[in-house]
Amino acid sequence: MNKIKVFLEMIKFEHTLFALPFAYLGAFLASNGIPAGMKLLWITLAMVGARTAAMSLNRLIDRQIDARNPRTAQRALPAGQLRVKEVYLYTVLSFLLLGYSAYKLNLLALWLMPIAVFFLVLYSYTKRFTWACHLVLGISLGLAPAGAWIGVTGHWAWAPILLGLGVITWVAGFDIVYACQDVEFDRKEGLHSIPAIFGVQRGLEISSVLHILAPLFFVAVGVVMAMSWLYYLGVGIAVVLLFRQHWLVTASDLSKVGVAFFDLNGYLSVMLFVFSVLDLIILR
Repeated sequence: MNKIKVFLEMIKFEHTLFALPFAYLGAFLASNGIPAGMKLLWITLAMVGARTAAMSLNRLIDRQIDARNPRTAQRALPAGQLRVKEVYLYTVLSFLLLGYSAYKLNLLALWLMPIAVFFLVLYSYTKRFTWACHLVLGISLGLAPAGAWIGVTGHWAWAPILLGLGVITWVAGFDIVYACQDVEFDRKEGLHSIPAIFGVQRGLEISSVLHILAPLFFVAVGVVMAMSWLYYLGVGIAVVLLFRQHWLVTASDLSKVGVAFFDLNGYLSVMLFVFSVLDLIILR
């Protein structure tokens, strides 16, 4: 039980809150209401598998870098709380869960699954050679609502593409904010991030631009899906939370990065999902 607790802490299981509501939103939009129970179950298991595999792999690939970074030196692998072989086993099992869940959804979901796996694996390497690592992380999470839509319908549409773009710009923006904590370490190690390459102030400005684009994509989803005022109220709350995030974190004061990164972004994903579902259930 202690190993499980350490593992869940290592992969920050609670951060599933960032992606899971958007995956559910893709499923609810695809169903134009409440999706079938088994569809929702397999989408949930696919998300758990994908995120667990991605975070486990990231910790494996970055374990030597984490050991040198004072902020991350106490993570499970550098601290010796988990063995490398154990985490590799968890990673393989998680990818198998993702694959089986995609198979149970439909064949298109299964055929497209390697694209998701590619970006999940690629992300952990990108900061070694490009500052676009934040966008790759965004793509990794942005595929969740598109994958859920395909899992329900078995075909593409504009709505999940626009929703995915909203998630990509939202995630890339808050990941830039998070990366501001490690600017000096990243420069010393030769790692790439937007704050490390362009500076903290410019990084926060780029993050702000991305966080202006994200709500615009969410509005476009509402237009395509003919959503009503409750959905747009949810988007409005998201805008307020994004504004609050950039008000809390400045180039001269990074002490509130944790609040901006986890609390506000967690609230954003949940609130947008809740208001969207209320719109679909009450006003349709």
